Parts: sequence; structure tokens; C-alpha cells
Amino acid sequence: MKNIVLVCTLLLIASCAQDKTPILGETPFQKKLNAEFKDATTSPLHKKDRKAFKGLDFFKFDSAYIVKAAFKRTEKESVFEMKTNTTRTPEYVKYGELHFDLQGRRFLLNIYQNIELIKTEGYEDYLFLPFSDETNGVETYGGGRYIDAAIPEGDSLTIDFNKAYNPYCAYNEKYSCPIVPRQNYLNTRIEAGVKMFKKE
Repeated sequence: MKNIVLVCTLLLIASCAQDKTPILGETPFQKKLNAEFKDATTSPLHKKDRKAFKGLDFFKFDSAYIVKAAFKRTEKESVFEMKTNTTRTPEYVKYGELHFDLQGRRFLLNIYQNIELIKTEGYEDYLFLPFSDETNGVETYGGGRYIDAAIPEGDSLTIDFNKAYNPYCAYNEKYSCPIVPRQNYLNTRIEAGVKMFKKE
């Protein structure tokens, strides 16, 4: 009798293991993002989209899109209200400039700091890097994408465009998302990071 119970228990465990869909992703970043989107407590997706969700669509990882940028701290910048897709206008300050080479061309991106967010524990050194590029509206979200960063200790900062992600308003209209400043438009195709979200 004990053997029968044991066999049934093992079969039940095996069945549950088969039913659990593995988290998709080529890199740890992709797997982490897919896990967040699959989890009802952290997902920005509508309930119906989450039920059909298998994984986000990413460009193939490309180390050519990991660049070492020269970081220039910009002092005495004025706090400004960054436009969003709603009436909300969060306060930001331009924290610095990033100068880098990509595919034989020279580019510049401004990097920002959220005035309210830095008061939150764990976000004291958080920097916000929004950008738009020539893939927007074609392969990627039309409003541009974001990259998370931290205050560098020296005069350089590594930008990994493979970790570019969409604002939450790309998935759900209830979210209020900063609009990429026009100064952060890159006149090139950034074929890295998250692609446009296609609903099932």
C-alpha cells in the first residue's frame, strides 16, 4: 500500500513538473523580464494578455551593442518636468552625458535622475536612460525604450542595449510613462533589447 501511495505521489509531482512552462529567454535579463511579465503580482499586462503570454520578443543578443561610454557629469542642471503619455509630470534632472561610438559612428545620450525616486531606499544611485531610434514603430515600440543604470564611480559607464525594455504603457494604457526627450534620439537602428509587444 505504501508503495502505491509513493508511486502515485511521484506521478503527481512529475505531472505538475510537466505542466509548469519553463521561463523563456536567451540571457538572465530576458528570463527575469519574462518571469516578471508572467507573474500576476508584477506583470503590467492585461489579464487576458497575461493568460496567453509565453514570452516577450527580443532581438538576438549581440555583444556589439554593449558599449563603454565616456561619462560627463553635468553640474548645476535645473530640475524640469518630464512629459509623459498622461497629465502626470514627474520631476527629473539631467545628471550627465554619455558619449560613445557604435558601428563606427559617434553618439550622445543624456542620462537623467528622478527627483522623487532617489528618496526611495535602494534607488539612491539610480539613473534613467531613455532613448529612441530608427527601429521605433517598426520592430520596436513607437515611443522608444528605456535602460536602467547606476551612478558610475569613474568617468565611464557601460551601456548594454541588449537590456533595453519597453515602458509599461506599451502593454497597458493604465500606466503613465515618461516620453523620451527629443535630445535622446539616435539616428541609427538599435537592433537589441525588447521588441514590440504583439498581442495574441
